[in-house]
Amino acid sequence: MGSEWKHVKIEEVAEKVGIGPFGSSIKVETFVNEGVPIINGHYLHGIRLQDKEFNFISEEHAERLKNANVKRGDIVFTHRGTIGQVSIIPEKSRYKRYIISQSQFFIRCNLELLLPDFLVYFFNSSIGQYRLLANTSQVGVPAIAQPVSTIKQLEVPLPPLPEQRAIAHILGTLDDKIELNRRMNQTLEEMARALFKSWFVDFDPVRAKAEGRETGLPEEIAALFPDEFEDSELGEVPLNWPIEELGAQLDVLETGRRPKGGVGSFLEGVPSVGAESILGVGLFDYEKTKYITEDFFVSMRSGRAESMDVMLYKDGGKPGDFRPRVSMFGRKFPFERFAINEHVFRIRSKILGQSFLYLQLSHERILNDLHNRGGKAAIPGINQAEVKTLRLPIPPREVLSRFNEIVTPMMESILDRAVQSRTLASLRDTLLPKLISGELRIEDAEKFVEASGA
Repeated sequence: MGSEWKHVKIEEVAEKVGIGPFGSSIKVETFVNEGVPIINGHYLHGIRLQDKEFNFISEEHAERLKNANVKRGDIVFTHRGTIGQVSIIPEKSRYKRYIISQSQFFIRCNLELLLPDFLVYFFNSSIGQYRLLANTSQVGVPAIAQPVSTIKQLEVPLPPLPEQRAIAHILGTLDDKIELNRRMNQTLEEMARALFKSWFVDFDPVRAKAEGRETGLPEEIAALFPDEFEDSELGEVPLNWPIEELGAQLDVLETGRRPKGGVGSFLEGVPSVGAESILGVGLFDYEKTKYITEDFFVSMRSGRAESMDVMLYKDGGKPGDFRPRVSMFGRKFPFERFAINEHVFRIRSKILGQSFLYLQLSHERILNDLHNRGGKAAIPGINQAEVKTLRLPIPPREVLSRFNEIVTPMMESILDRAVQSRTLASLRDTLLPKLISGELRIEDAEKFVEASGA
């Protein structure tokens, strides 16, 4: 099948190949509140453009840089810095027009010959990455030499359009499910955070009762909250909610460790999670996975992960700059068995509950407090004492119990979807090179996708 496909140069099937403007053409001082969004490598993680918060330049400025304007369906590459990034601007993207930065270039396909959805998968396959990066320089900042002329001369397979469409559909179905899981997880976490803020930051049920209003909660839950406030060192808090140190509520606060000589030589074994992987509940970058040996894992007296652990980024970063992050792992995400290294705290509390603990530690007030404490050290970071001495209002156990009963299923669902997305991504990455090369028949690939439930 693949042997029957034509192979053509990009210049034969591209409507346009363009490159970003000189760096001096887009400066911070030219940014505006709204206008044409600027794409840089920050948005090129995965097959599809990450449609997150952008910086903008004005419409007039974008017109003056028209050769760097891109639109839906264009494929954007990084040619300098983190080379190898290739993403498509989806047809359902938020904006009709974007502009690329100086480190990007793009391809606009001739749709009568080549579908962009097929091409972006090709360039994310192993053979596509090999061809793309074959003419790179690793001296100084990694870069693709003469990116426009280089990309024009690259050869790509050209199956008939129906086969291109079928391959893109199969792989896109998996990516659609992964994206749906991501959006659902985001919604669930937003719901959990909104409830946490209402009950434990704004104290809405207490305020409503104090003002003689309906709480909007079931009667048995509303009855758990007092109807007046009292002053405290943290300001106004519900009556009889004492301000206590976090350390008094914790059962586990520990770090892990790594073997002497580090983990760079281990290509397999038990995963060891470091500070770079503390990104938030249900989030993990598998490309940064490190390993320790089974014997070392068994010998560890602390730092072996349990389900629903809360993980806190402990130290590292630039001098004077500490930006704490919090994650929750569990239910076989990101791995069934793993450890943490010395740059991460593992934290558990039976009294507070793991869901409350995660949302409390990742709340803005606590993160700011940790940021201020950790930034003062010569080596930025926090120690156990700085975590233990965090002070917070402690709700009654009945309130904590009811909150965790509501929120924990949300957190578990986030973790379960993250596991599913990992399985789907693995299937996609297995099918991708085989479909792109023609090694795997489309009907066989469809059976794999159907069996995955995507």
